[in-house]
Amino acid sequence: MNPLLDLSGLPRYDSVGPTHVTDAVDQLLIQSRTLVAQLTAENAAATWDDLIAPLAEASERLGRAWGVVSHLHAVMDSPELREVYNENQPKIVEFYTELGQNLALFDRYKALAASPEYARLSATRRLILEHEIRDFRLSGAELAESDKPRFGDIQADLAQLSTRFSENVLDATRAFALYLSDATALAGLPEDEQAALAEAAARDERTGYKITLQMPSFLPVMQYGENRALRAALYRAHGTRASDQYAAAVTAALETERAINGLATARETPDCSGWDNSAIIDDIVRLRAEEARMLGYASFAELSLVPKMADTPTEVLAFLRDLARRARPFAERDVTELRTFARDTLGIADLQPWDVAYASEKLRSTRYAFSEQEVKQYFPEPRVFEGMFRVVQSIYGVRIEADSAPTWHPDVRFFRISRADGSLVGQFYLDAYARDSKRGGAWMDEARSHQIKAGAVQTPVAYMVCNFAAPVGGKPALLTHDDVITLFHEFGHALHHLMSQVPDIQVSGIRGVEWDAVELPSQFMENFCWEWDVLQHMTAHVDSGEPLPRALFERMLAARNFQSGMQALRQVEFSMFDLRLHFDGADKGVQALLAEVRDEVAVMVPPGWHRFPQSFSHIFAGGYGAGYYSYKWAEVLSADAYSLFEENGVLDPSTGARFRNEILAVGGSRPAIESFKAFRGRAPTVDALLRHSGMVDARAA
Repeated sequence: MNPLLDLSGLPRYDSVGPTHVTDAVDQLLIQSRTLVAQLTAENAAATWDDLIAPLAEASERLGRAWGVVSHLHAVMDSPELREVYNENQPKIVEFYTELGQNLALFDRYKALAASPEYARLSATRRLILEHEIRDFRLSGAELAESDKPRFGDIQADLAQLSTRFSENVLDATRAFALYLSDATALAGLPEDEQAALAEAAARDERTGYKITLQMPSFLPVMQYGENRALRAALYRAHGTRASDQYAAAVTAALETERAINGLATARETPDCSGWDNSAIIDDIVRLRAEEARMLGYASFAELSLVPKMADTPTEVLAFLRDLARRARPFAERDVTELRTFARDTLGIADLQPWDVAYASEKLRSTRYAFSEQEVKQYFPEPRVFEGMFRVVQSIYGVRIEADSAPTWHPDVRFFRISRADGSLVGQFYLDAYARDSKRGGAWMDEARSHQIKAGAVQTPVAYMVCNFAAPVGGKPALLTHDDVITLFHEFGHALHHLMSQVPDIQVSGIRGVEWDAVELPSQFMENFCWEWDVLQHMTAHVDSGEPLPRALFERMLAARNFQSGMQALRQVEFSMFDLRLHFDGADKGVQALLAEVRDEVAVMVPPGWHRFPQSFSHIFAGGYGAGYYSYKWAEVLSADAYSLFEENGVLDPSTGARFRNEILAVGGSRPAIESFKAFRGRAPTVDALLRHSGMVDARAA
């Protein structure tokens, strides 16, 4: 049997391969189309059990099979897999486009909404039906028949462009490497970071050190490396990935490598011509705008907000500008302090963007008497996992244990979450380390969703994916405190998926949750990374085994809001650029619009050759188009939710049970604002976010 068609249990990663994809997709599409024909036959009944339930089951079968393919495309990319993925993705898009535009099916849904059965449906099922009728309209069901082919072409083109965007970023990232012959140019880097670069070179059967643009390699050099020319070369290459400026940046980096190694000539620049995302961005923005106009919206931003909490782009822009106003005094102070320190202490008179991470680490170390490298020694990966699991077990009354399942890579681990009585809540995969075949960043995705079908519970399964540095020198992997925060963030998403108690799969877990509220559980979890009662149980020095000293923790806590103003404005900049690109600024051109946004909100501006948008995968390949503001929007909710734990005790089981029952368990079965109010007892306020960010006095600014 084709392993992609075996949905009886967990995905069969020990068996599935590229050769299975086309057969599985074709079979599932035939089955789904046959079902749709039956559901739209003249005498077909428009009831929940006869219409909604069977279509949801067919959609789940297709989604789970294609989900395995999409997941492998993201974490184990290969030429063979990429070929079949790109061959079959248009088929998937075409099916869902024709499904959303099927007027006969749409009429069946409207008939159910107008029938006596509607009043007998649960509130959750009425919400599902309302959302699906809305989604029919957003899929073009009410377009003129002559317009539907063009609308379908737009959906297919957007899917392919997003895939190409992501693949270009991956290819440009993994094509870059600098090889340094000795450690002289790596002065300032801690020993374990140098050892990691040496192991990377050895894997390529080279001596010396290999530096790449993957974060575990790139960031330590930017943060600790004393060689300013090397930092500048890496910054330029990283900041121009997948753009028209990338070839020149790589050439300059290879010249830097030649100079450092004392060679007569530089290595040849790889062919970067096929990786430029500039035209892809223009096409995506143009097609999104056309899609919105066809559906009767003035901009894609307006279309994007239809299923979100925020009502209008103007409302979101006002929110972002208000946040920028509050943060600016602190950001300006941060920049002034950094420039002064760089000039007076480091001898850097003209602070440049490639100096910022280096100077910031030096300033933090000087001001708070610790470095991230010192802190990292107390966060060996196994201990961090134990501590994170302890938090979840304490506040939610569950057990988390290692489990077994076929995986796609030897480094992937698998866990189960159980209730006190031993019954299964859910399971999750954890793929922690960076590798060349893996998309950058960190994310959570669903492998299987919770539902109750024919009286039986289908337990959920999640993917958690990070890109941490792998173990080096026979020691466990060491995580920075930022890595720990990232891990907690993704586990918050996973718990939202895994703790669901909603019987209907359409709004189970993260499904159906407004996009600008979906970050609430993830950002909520980040707060525990700053609690002594948590950290003292999740730290152990990699050599001595001693827990994190309380004095060091206090210095970390004092530094929590170090440069928080700069960081807040950076997020506002990204969010405003995204929203305006899809609202009122596309005609200006990408770079001109970004410059305008930076003129309004930024306190540090990159060089003119910098090409951040060309690798902004969140909005061009990750579902956050006209929605990147969601991170800051949801941060208001998450900080305010966590403040109840601060009032009652951060590991208080009764508050945890309330959060689980009112936020996690209900998923998208009711509006997010109702879930928040049910948990917090009132509407959200910005006070907790400002306090957590060290900007409490900014309200009067």
